[in-house]
This record gives sequence, C-alpha cells and structure tokens, in this order.
Amino acid sequence: MAALGAARELGLVHFPLPQNARQIPEDVLRRRLRMGSLQFGFELGTGVRTYVSASSPYVLALGLLLSRQDPATTLLAGAAFGLGRALSAALTSLARDEHRDASIAVRMPLIKKTTALTSLTALALLLLP
Repeated sequence: MAALGAARELGLVHFPLPQNARQIPEDVLRRRLRMGSLQFGFELGTGVRTYVSASSPYVLALGLLLSRQDPATTLLAGAAFGLGRALSAALTSLARDEHRDASIAVRMPLIKKTTALTSLTALALLLLP
C-alpha cells in the first residue's frame, strides 16, 4: 500500500484518490483566523470538505487501520494531521504574501514525493524485526 502510494507520487502509476472534492472557502480564514484555522484543519484532516492530492494521508490512515493500533494512537495521528493542516493554513494567512500560492505550487511536487518516500521508509523500518 505504501509502495503504491509512493509510486503514485513519483508518477509511475496513475489513479484517483477518494475525496470529497469541495474546497474550504477562503473566507473561513479571513473572518476568524483562530477559529477559522481550527475549522480548516478539522475539515481538511477529516476529509469533510477538501481536495486531497497526496497519497500519504491515505497510506497513514490505512496503515493505522490495518495494523490494528489502539484507538488512542489512531486519534493522536488524526489530531496531529489536523493540527498540522490548521497550522499550515494559519501561517499562510499570517504571512500575507501575495505570491505565496505560486511559491507553494512550485514546491508541491517535491514535497509530495518526499512525503511519500518518507512514509514508505518509515513503514519499512517499522516492519523490520
């Protein structure tokens, strides 16, 4: 599963990811930065409303499910993912850089590939006796 996700990020295979393809409105962060960041992180982390372009969140979720981790570990992983996404949104909004979207778009392919390969490596290390 992790190898398939990494292969997708490297462009070796192509398949769509399951997602609820509705963007979170930008005004969520503009109206109330703190609560908007939490809402953004929650909705993105839970898949309520968003585009998910990377395989890594799915690899993590399925890995936790299939490895039968205790519920606390699974909840902690989900909370960390949501908090990370909320922090990303808050920092982006606070930066007030008019070129931020273009700057992020340029780096996104490298970030996705690095994340996928890191996930694959972490999984391999976890499986070693």
